[in-house]
Amino acid sequence: MNKTDRLLAIVLELQRNEVLRAEDLAATFETSVRTIYRDIQALSEAGVPVIGAPGQGYSLMDGYFLPPVSFTVEEAVTLLIGSDFIEKWFDADYANKSRTSRGKIEAILPEPIRSEASRIRKSFRLRASAEDVARIQEKAYMEAIRQAILEERKIRFRYSKRIAEADGNRHSIRTVAPYGLVILHESWVLIARCDLRQDIRHFRLSRMNELIDLEDSFQLPSDFHLDVYQPPDDRNVRVRIQVQSDIADKVRESNNFYMETMEDHPEGLLVTFRVRQPEELLQWVLGWGGEVVVLEPEFFRLRVRNEVEKMLKRY
Repeated sequence: MNKTDRLLAIVLELQRNEVLRAEDLAATFETSVRTIYRDIQALSEAGVPVIGAPGQGYSLMDGYFLPPVSFTVEEAVTLLIGSDFIEKWFDADYANKSRTSRGKIEAILPEPIRSEASRIRKSFRLRASAEDVARIQEKAYMEAIRQAILEERKIRFRYSKRIAEADGNRHSIRTVAPYGLVILHESWVLIARCDLRQDIRHFRLSRMNELIDLEDSFQLPSDFHLDVYQPPDDRNVRVRIQVQSDIADKVRESNNFYMETMEDHPEGLLVTFRVRQPEELLQWVLGWGGEVVVLEPEFFRLRVRNEVEKMLKRY
């Protein structure tokens, strides 16, 4: 980064933060503290009202705003593609705001940059899954869940699990403290503390029904940070299957979430999965028909066999 770009970036950083130390700025821009001192001096001489407080850091005088900045073609494309992403994946409120934001960005771009950005943008395609019932359901609930997260209010909904509990029931009523939303495998997932389970659980929005906002408030734990949160890995069952060579490429491209390793063998592709319970793989295995064989565990081999026998009785 040259000096001119760094001076502009320093002003932007000071606008975003109330106070920044020279050491913080040096770490951000990967330069020395002495260089930051010189940069602050250059900004002051250029008329930027930088205030230095001994022992605290630098800040901008209240009321000072940087005049509108210009964008390069690449920066403009980045912003426009970002607005496309918001429009496709977020709820109606954010979709509308993304469209108005895109219009404002395009309006301030000089014609040569606007034309070039449009040309480059047409060479990218941000594809989302078809607008099926599940996706419409997700968007319908997103705005309410977002508000509940921001206002730290609990929500209640009817939830349908993909795999039934031991008693055969797949449905339950959940009251949760919503912590955050994550896109996982092209689906929105709510990270929340569940009153029923007394622990953090994950809920797909597409499996929710009858969502209700509650007056009950909660406080987000000080040690919970969505950007670093990692769920505990409780996939303790190993499943190994053998895939015939003629469909090996298709299996590789399927990118199954539970897939861990793949090894080529003369008999075909050997694939290893780790799951919580083999039922999570049942439909996936059956979908390949006779082209795949479950090698282990034995009880899952029997489960697949029983399911095939049930199918045979229907034909």
